[in-house]
Amino acid sequence: MTDEAPETTASDAKGQATRRRPHRRRLVGRVRSDKMDKTVVVETVRLKLHPVYKKYVRVRARYKAHDENNEYKIGDRVEIAEHRPLSRDKRWKVVRLIERAVQE
Repeated sequence: MTDEAPETTASDAKGQATRRRPHRRRLVGRVRSDKMDKTVVVETVRLKLHPVYKKYVRVRARYKAHDENNEYKIGDRVEIAEHRPLSRDKRWKVVRLIERAVQE
């Protein structure tokens, strides 16, 4: 009986062949501004428990997200995902449109 290790390739030894892309956070929010070129400002709202009063308060956060074709307008509900830094403030990218804004 021999104690030989099974053959592994160079990519298996480093773990790159089995490694998957890291999970990127996804958020849903409304477009609040579309005045910039290829950028929209998306506002997300979540409920957070207040530590003293034990009531839920609304917390808003605004993210600048990349919009390659300038297709999203104010009021649209969109999903954004984390992305590599695209500019000083932009670290998100619009993934998909969930709901169009109501046109009057």
